[in-house]
Amino acid sequence: MRRPLGVLACLVSAAALSAPVATANAATVPQAVCRVSVAKPLVNAAGKIQASATRRGCGRATLVRVRVKRAVPGTDPVVKSGAKKSRNARVTIALPCAPGVYYTVATDYRGNTGKSRPVRLSCSPTATPSPTATATPSPSPTTTAPPKPSATPTTTTPPAGTVGSAEENEVVRLTNAERAKGGCQPLKHDAQLRKAAFGHSSDMATQNYFSHTSKDGRTFMDRIRGAGFTGGSGWAENIAMGQQTPASVVSAWMNSSGHKANIMNCKYNLIGVGAAKNSKGQIYWTQNFAAR
Repeated sequence: MRRPLGVLACLVSAAALSAPVATANAATVPQAVCRVSVAKPLVNAAGKIQASATRRGCGRATLVRVRVKRAVPGTDPVVKSGAKKSRNARVTIALPCAPGVYYTVATDYRGNTGKSRPVRLSCSPTATPSPTATATPSPSPTTTAPPKPSATPTTTTPPAGTVGSAEENEVVRLTNAERAKGGCQPLKHDAQLRKAAFGHSSDMATQNYFSHTSKDGRTFMDRIRGAGFTGGSGWAENIAMGQQTPASVVSAWMNSSGHKANIMNCKYNLIGVGAAKNSKGQIYWTQNFAAR
């Protein structure tokens, strides 16, 4: 019996790139009941506190209000509030940063609410805590989802002064070998993109999900910025689940048109690769690309 190869998904943000980038066809995800998911506050690249909420699965538009609260003794004050009328959309607010403990609450005017965990912010973008994540699988190829892990995912710790584990750097090497066939320059393994990629793979492995969108509503760009990456003119992300070796995951990506388009886009010059394994031995892979 032929063994399933795994699950793949890719996402691209082609801002300011001269050539559009194709993406793989995404599976349709059935929407559950209307809900509001809330992201933890973070310090963005501009040095401001940023918070957001996302409304999903809703059939009617209504006002969504997002508030940032500061945790202090006594009643926690609202330090920023913003609202937007939305059916299914993301509402983001930002405010000048002052060190402290903050959290986000959101309410729509149909009774749906959400609240994030509190997080301590130091007002340095590089000190922003790594966001959690979730996403929508794209079938190409497909496999059954693994059971929810009962232990922390494992990976090889990178040696001091280097970027990425041996397995992650092998993915970079194989990716650059494929790019060379198309006349593209090699990608440099960037520490901040690797941080974003590994954080996403680890979170997917820990929480047993597969998607480009975090469970708290963050996008792959939120994760990249949260890892301290600034500037840039184009970005993309490939994810995969189930392939057991660097060679098998790169081969699977190259056999999927959307993932291959991200790998073979000569405008990108930086990459971050993250691999994390759950307690059942299933590996989650993430590639983040950037042009800077």
